[in-house]
Amino acid sequence: MKGLLLDENLPARLTFQPSLPVVSMSVLGASPSDTQVWEYARREELVIVTKDADFSGRIILHTPPPWVVHLRFGNLRRREFHALLAKVWPQVEALLKTHKLVNVHADRVEGIS
Repeated sequence: MKGLLLDENLPARLTFQPSLPVVSMSVLGASPSDTQVWEYARREELVIVTKDADFSGRIILHTPPPWVVHLRFGNLRRREFHALLAKVWPQVEALLKTHKLVNVHADRVEGIS
């Protein structure tokens, strides 16, 4: 894993510091397709961080790269969003070492191999 690719429906900047560099989806231009996102993340060995269930379905059929972090909690205010991710992110990064998909819920984090 060489970095995190934040889906366009997420804030481009995080208020906490993950151990991996963060890449904004804007590097792919305006409104890239899921396939463009997937292929870019695969080539660059990135983790796709998204709320889009399509990537979770795709990763089940493939081996990394890319990896997927699926944020499966509802809409939160920006401050609450960042606070939740900052709290669980060390667990997310630990699970990414051995799991190709990490689901982040409001009350738990789960890794899927």
